[in-house]
Parts: sequence; structure tokens; C-alpha cells
Amino acid sequence: MDGSVGLGASVPPDPWSIPLDRIDPSQAELYTSGMQYAYFRRLRQEDPVHYCAESQFGPYWSITTFNDIMAVDSNHAVFSSSPTIVIGDMPEGEDPPMFIAMDPPRHDVQRRAVTPAVAPARLADLEAVIRRNACEILDGLPLNETFNWVERVSKELTTRMLAVLFDVPFEDRHLLPYWSDVTTTTETVGIAVDMEERQRVLMECLEYFTRMWRAKADKPPTFDFISLFAHNPQTRGMVDNPIELLGNLMLLIVGGNDTTRNSISGGVLALNQYPDEYAKLRANPSLIPNMTPEIIRWQTPLAHMRRNALSDFELHGKTIRKGDKVVMWYVSGNRDETVIERPDDFIIDRPRSRHHLSFGFGIHRCMGNRVAEMQLRVLWEEIMARFRHVEVVGEPVRVLSNFVQGYEDLPVRIAA
Repeated sequence: MDGSVGLGASVPPDPWSIPLDRIDPSQAELYTSGMQYAYFRRLRQEDPVHYCAESQFGPYWSITTFNDIMAVDSNHAVFSSSPTIVIGDMPEGEDPPMFIAMDPPRHDVQRRAVTPAVAPARLADLEAVIRRNACEILDGLPLNETFNWVERVSKELTTRMLAVLFDVPFEDRHLLPYWSDVTTTTETVGIAVDMEERQRVLMECLEYFTRMWRAKADKPPTFDFISLFAHNPQTRGMVDNPIELLGNLMLLIVGGNDTTRNSISGGVLALNQYPDEYAKLRANPSLIPNMTPEIIRWQTPLAHMRRNALSDFELHGKTIRKGDKVVMWYVSGNRDETVIERPDDFIIDRPRSRHHLSFGFGIHRCMGNRVAEMQLRVLWEEIMARFRHVEVVGEPVRVLSNFVQGYEDLPVRIAA
């Protein structure tokens, strides 16, 4: 697919051969080549609060260490999420508002409205659904035959979960990952869709859920995202603000799809790259709950989040000016050797494996983090109950993106 490349793609230059002030970690090609880790290692060591004056996204600051990212992410009084949480700016009027790209109190109202869909009280019911789906998917996989793990497992499991959270009919579930991929596409990254086509597809998404909203508003409330929005007194009017509704749909679809889907794929890849860890898992499947957050840290499915400075702020002797773009590179913080021991390695019995940045911090911490972890845990419990080895038999094809660290193809084979 256009916009996706394998590990054999052209490799960017060694970061130590570039003048420090010219280092630009926003280049999507870094993430398909695996070179992003070397670039961020140099920045953490030599310039942890790094200003890039020239990039395709304009000037911006890079925050690259674990503790600095946590400090910025937790300080919404200075670092605003509005108008967007990605490094690139959409054309005027084409960046729909969504609650992750809002500050309090508006953010709090909208987030609170849909949180019951993934609240702790629902986890037991959702686990039963996840396990049933995982069993059906795994039992349908071919043996002794190469297939794409992304399509057959990662995408299918997360799509089914999204369909539950949105109450989308099973036969329409395929629309959800497509809408997610289109949402994260820009003129320079993502799947092969031009901006005119992207707008048309997103309008189809909006029309679909607007019809669903109006139908649910006339029925008793249920624990899906659309019903919760439609019945909450503070958000029920959102249906009359279609751009804001679209923004929140985009947020919830991407949040429920890309992160878990790519962690599912990343876990298979990690265990194949670290066969001793796979052997450790076979010997002791009870390590799965601890392995789950380690997968999410090692993969870091969303590479960055952006903030915008509301006032001047000094960090390590650098002055971030009011109005400056500030990018928190979670992919760098999760490899910070001063906080995480052997951070580049995948270690399934790592102590404090939940101590990572993949879900963010502060008021914007991922509200569905427990559901994401549960999908990974349940899937690996069912994998280990069936298969001794899911073997990666070819190069993964990675999405061309500086935001989503994802896969389009992961060729695997399961031995009978």
C-alpha cells in the first residue's frame, strides 16, 4: 500500500553526522527505518529540550526525556492541548475540535460523558466479549501457512471491540478501522488518500453516526459512546454541532483502534526479536499480565503528543515562548535510560512494567488504558493456550507516520 514501507527502505543519515541544531525527529521516514531511536538517544544525551527551527511542520520544541515529558504533560495550565495534539497543523477549518485537544472545563465535561463506556465497572463484561472474540479469531487462523497477523488478528480483534464500544452492527465493523486510518492521514503521512477524498470519507463517518445518535436519543440510554453522549445533559446538543461531533468520533475511533491494534502486532514482533523472552513466556505464562504493559512501552503506539505554550516557560535553561509548539516524544521517553533500565530491550518480567508514557499523564491520560491492556492480556492468554510459537517469517511493513507507530503487514506462520 502506498504510504507504507518495510525495513528495507532507504535509511536516514546517522544522527551523529548531522549538526545538532539540524536534527528533526518529525521526519516520518525515521519511523519506517527504525532510526528514530538513535536520533532520540542523541537528543536525550546532548539536547533534551531541543528546538528545531525548520521542518515541514514549522518550528517546534522536542521534549525527549521521561521526567520532562511527564512534567509538560501534567501542566495543562501552561501547555495547552488546543487546537490539536499532533505536530502538523491542518488547514484552517479542517481540524475538528475533540476533547483531547481541549482544555478544562470543556475537556472535562466531554470526557466525563463517555468514560462510563470503559469504566472499571464494565471491565468484567467487556472481558467476556474480548475473550469470546479472541477465541473465534484464533481458532480460525490457518496452520502451516503464511498470513498477515495485522489483518487476521490485530485489526480484527480491535475492530470488534470498537464495534461494541460504539454499538456498531457487526456487519459494519470494517468501516471503523478504515475511518481510523483516514483520520490519521495527512498530505505527507498515512494511507494513500488525498485530502479531498479524506474529507469525503470523514463526512460519511459523520453521517453514519449522526443517524445513530438521533436513533439512540429516542431510546433508553446504554453504555456505548454514542448513547452516552446523546443522553448526557451537557453533551446532548453536540449533534447540532457536526464538526465537534466529528472531532470526537475521530478521537474515539483512533484511540480505540490504532493503539491496541499496533501493540498486538508489536508484541508478536518483540517476542520474535527476543526469543529468550518467548521461551520465558512458554515456561511461565503467568507472566502475561506483567508482559502486557511492557509490550505497550516497547511498541509506544503513539509516538508523540503536541502542546502549545500559553505563556513563556523555562526548562533546563531554554525559554519556550508563548505560542511555541511543544512536542512530547513518548517514543523517546519510553527509551530513557536514566529512568528505565535497558530500555531498548523487551523484558517480559521487567519490574514496574507499568512505569511508561504510552498512555500519557495528567488530565489527558488515556481513558481506555485498562481496556487496551485487557485486550492484550486476554489475547496472549488464548494464544498461549493454543500455539507454541507464532513465528514472524518476513519483514514487517510499517506505516509511514511520525504519530502512529504502526504496521500494515506482519507475515507470520503458526506451526501445527
